[in-house]
Amino acid sequence: MNALQSLLLFFALARQAQAFSLGRSTFGNKRSKTILLATEQPLESERAAPAVKVDPKEAVKVFGRLAEKYIMLDASAGMCCYSACTDCEFRLPDGGYRMADQSAARPKWIPNYEYRSANGKEHTTKWRSELFREGPALSQAEFVERLKEMSYMPTLGGPYLGASAAAMENDTAAKVFFDALSDGKDVLTRNKMSVRLKQLADGEEGMTWNSFERAMGLK
Repeated sequence: MNALQSLLLFFALARQAQAFSLGRSTFGNKRSKTILLATEQPLESERAAPAVKVDPKEAVKVFGRLAEKYIMLDASAGMCCYSACTDCEFRLPDGGYRMADQSAARPKWIPNYEYRSANGKEHTTKWRSELFREGPALSQAEFVERLKEMSYMPTLGGPYLGASAAAMENDTAAKVFFDALSDGKDVLTRNKMSVRLKQLADGEEGMTWNSFERAMGLK
C-alpha cells in the first residue's frame, strides 16, 4: 500500500468514527428525552394554568356555590367499630382510622361524588342536585346559568366575601372552571365532573380551596 492509499484509508476510517459518534449522541439524547417524559409527568393540579386571568373574588363566588359543609370521606360511612381490631380494613398503615365523614362550620369541600349512602347515612351533593337537575349533561352556557342560580355561602379558604356581595356579574370564573372540568370540551357530563373533581384534587374525596385555586390558575 503506497502513501496515497494509506492517506485515503485514514480519512475513510475517520469519517466512519465521526458518524458512529454522532449516532450515539443522537440516540442518547432521544433516550434521555424519553426517560424524562416517562418519569416527570406532572400531577393534574400541576398542569398548565388557564390562559385567562381570574379575579380571586370572582373565583370564590364559584367555590362558595359548589362547596359544602359536609363530606363523606369513606364510602363505608362509619361501618368501622373503632375498637382497634388488628385486621380492620378501615385502619391506616400508621394505625389511625379512615374518617368516615367530616363537617365544617362553613363550606369547605366540593365532593367528587354525586351521591353516597351507607350505614344509615346518605348525601347528595349540591352540584348533582342543582347543576344537573334536568339531565346528565350541560353546555357551558347552562353550567354558568345554573351556577348563578345556586345559593352562595362564605367559605373556609379563599378571600372572604359576604353573601350580599356574591352576585355573579362576570362569567369568566365560571367559564374557566367549566373548561377545567370538561377538559375544554363543549359538554360536561355528571360522570366527567365527578372524575375531573377527583383528578384536580389529586385523588382526594373533595376539592378544597387549595386545589380549587390551582385549577383556576390562581397559584
